[in-house]
Amino acid sequence: MQGNMKFYNKWPFHVAVIVFSIVSDQLTKLWAVARFTDEAGNFTYEKIPVIGELVRFQLVYNKGAAFSSRPQDLMPFLPPWVFFLLISIVAAFALAWFYKSIDKRDYLSRLGVVMIFGGAVGNFIDRMRMQMVVDFIDCDFPDFIMTRFPTFNVADSFVTVGVALVILSPVILKKLHKQIKEEKDAEKETKT
Repeated sequence: MQGNMKFYNKWPFHVAVIVFSIVSDQLTKLWAVARFTDEAGNFTYEKIPVIGELVRFQLVYNKGAAFSSRPQDLMPFLPPWVFFLLISIVAAFALAWFYKSIDKRDYLSRLGVVMIFGGAVGNFIDRMRMQMVVDFIDCDFPDFIMTRFPTFNVADSFVTVGVALVILSPVILKKLHKQIKEEKDAEKETKT
């Protein structure tokens, strides 16, 4: 078990995760734009049900940040692309510092940071290329507070899973280390 975990904690695997997250994000966004616009580039306003009305695909352009918030309005003197460029540079340095500060044995948190970085780069590419982000995954949560969850994309999914890994890593690793210790103790008992 621990031999497998060493592989997940190596930089070649982390680089592969970053590349995979960026490529999968960009390819799915290219598909969404091609699928939901006509030859002139106009919206078709079509919705494709994936799991009924629970999950569907539809094209939305997000000129803001997460959940369509508009943090760029805090500095209206900067063009939005400059604002997001500066924020992205600061975030990249913060993620690199955080990655380096994580204990090397905490492979889940390190993987989480890598996923956050890959997702952030995917959305950053959209912002620099089009001054907006392509979103196309639309979910509903029946009997939930909001009507529908804000539309998102593959990059957002990588960021969300990465944040969850960073938050849940201490709990998961504590249980995993306890299980490994119990297995080693049981193995010692059978040898004696």
